[in-house]
Amino acid sequence: MRTIIEPFRIKSVEPIRMTTRAEREELLKAAHYNLFGLHSDDVLIDLLTDSGTGAMSAAQWSAVMRGDESYAGSPSYYRFEAAIRDLMPFTHIIPTHQGRAAEAILFSLLGGAGKNIPSNTHFDTTRGNIEGTGARAHDLVIAEGRDPSSLHPFKGNMDTDRLIAYLDQHGDSVPCVMLTITNNAGGGQPVSLENIRAVSDIARARGLPFIIDGCRFAENAWFIKSREPGQADRAIRDIVRDCFSVADGMTMSAKKDAFANIGGWLALNDDALAERARTRLIQTEGFPTYGGLAGRDLDAIAQGLAEIIDEDYLRYRIRANEYMVERLDALGVPVVQPAGGHAVFIDARKFLPHIDPLHYPGQALATALYLEGGIRTCEIGTVMFGRQPDGSEIPASMDLLRMAMPRRTYTQSHCDYLIEVFADLVRARDSIRGFRIDWEPPMMRHFTCHFAPLA
Repeated sequence: MRTIIEPFRIKSVEPIRMTTRAEREELLKAAHYNLFGLHSDDVLIDLLTDSGTGAMSAAQWSAVMRGDESYAGSPSYYRFEAAIRDLMPFTHIIPTHQGRAAEAILFSLLGGAGKNIPSNTHFDTTRGNIEGTGARAHDLVIAEGRDPSSLHPFKGNMDTDRLIAYLDQHGDSVPCVMLTITNNAGGGQPVSLENIRAVSDIARARGLPFIIDGCRFAENAWFIKSREPGQADRAIRDIVRDCFSVADGMTMSAKKDAFANIGGWLALNDDALAERARTRLIQTEGFPTYGGLAGRDLDAIAQGLAEIIDEDYLRYRIRANEYMVERLDALGVPVVQPAGGHAVFIDARKFLPHIDPLHYPGQALATALYLEGGIRTCEIGTVMFGRQPDGSEIPASMDLLRMAMPRRTYTQSHCDYLIEVFADLVRARDSIRGFRIDWEPPMMRHFTCHFAPLA
């Protein structure tokens, strides 16, 4: 596409409050320079996350009106279950209020002190739910996945040689093998179908469950279709089914590739594990046919799953991110390449080489972007990955700025505005300063910690 045309019409709008730079300076101080602490109506363009922030379709809002709120056995649940099984052939579908609830249930059963759980790259809530049980989360992404400038088409792949060595080293302490598609914390990079199958083979050869974190499964399937040999003529639905047919379970936040504002699920094939998960669900979330969700949410998810595999939408979605990567690269901004699915990532450490990694260049860039243009984003790096078990702090392998694009929410003119703000930051980059942390919680600190700017 020369012109990126949104494959939808806008039917309802909400206003954006235009703030001044002086106002934003005061708002940052009041939020302790943590962008999670800002009020959303003080943000011009909100790219903090793509989770639950997208626009639902007319068909989804119609599905909301069809939602049945029966406590047990609602028809909304059975439509939800059927929509998932159409794409992901698992035996047990267990609804949860969002993806981290599915993770919490799974790791309350599989985790625990002394356990070790590998993935390509665990995202923040996954890592938090693993480590909250006393287990350790380990990242085994391929070397190219730690190089922002590498053009490898599947930088989210797990390093299978490292996985084999890891399993040899940790033996019976490993309760499962995980894989995140796409690899969010590694720049939104995809995982190939070949790699998914290879990881599955390794796990199953050891008798270990293979679990996929499938939050962005459709975007990952688009990359498989467009980049992997032999996949170009296949339907997205068929590629998705192939990805999950070799897994023993999945966790899912429906706030991403199901176009929903809330919801998720845990899917499993093991009958005994699923029974234990349902018992835990009743304790913490709700009855197994609603799992902490309203019936209207279950119906919205079911409709969203039918819409996400539309190839016109996926083509537009990925091309919009490619457009921003191309424009930012032309400005000399060090973008993670190739473009990912749900977000555009900036190599903050390279953009701000004068800021020490332990002074958080990703946070510094995120703060500067809000101050300059009212754009809220998220650091993925040394702040997010947190301290070592002994309390020490080491730099993450990369310090990235993530600009997560809500689905069907912003237009190309919003993207062009973002690019203009970055042009100003390029000229002013030497004046951007790092931060120290004044206060932090013991876990998942990036959500609530307090920062102070360095002189």
